[in-house]
Amino acid sequence: MIFAHDTEVALRSAVNLVNTLDADRGELLATGEDLDRFLDEEEFTGSRTHDAAELAAVRTLRARLRGLWSAPEDDAVGIVNALLREAQALPQLVKHDRWDWHLHATAPEAPLADRMGTEAAMAFVDVIRAKELDRLRVCAADDCEAVLIDLSKNRSKRFCDTGNCANRTHVRAYRERRAAG
Repeated sequence: MIFAHDTEVALRSAVNLVNTLDADRGELLATGEDLDRFLDEEEFTGSRTHDAAELAAVRTLRARLRGLWSAPEDDAVGIVNALLREAQALPQLVKHDRWDWHLHATAPEAPLADRMGTEAAMAFVDVIRAKELDRLRVCAADDCEAVLIDLSKNRSKRFCDTGNCANRTHVRAYRERRAAG
């Protein structure tokens, strides 16, 4: 394990949120129901307004998080600090549901986008402090722009989990080799 369990969960959630805007599949957070489904899959808890403003705020957060995948370290620090400052983050240890002790930095009644952004920002604090920003990658498939976080020990993850990019790329390379050979 490279990071604490809750950090890895938050990083995967950030990846999944960023990948809800997909070049091929389009907008995957088009409706409130889409957001509900995403939050259930990611096990986000706390208060909700279930209105258009909440959905818009989450989409705005998504774009800000996407910027972390191409930001140099100083810019990434700026994004993370802004997310924490705007949410008035105050880290605290909490234990709830099936989770053992972990960090929350906002109250359960804080706006959804603030809670999501703060959770992601806290995870990215660990990434930045560990000098591991190079683990943030864009899928290596030529026809995919999805993001990923490489949590493998040998830093070998190249393809996203949104589709079958690795398989498509390997089949294409195989066919090209056979055609040339």
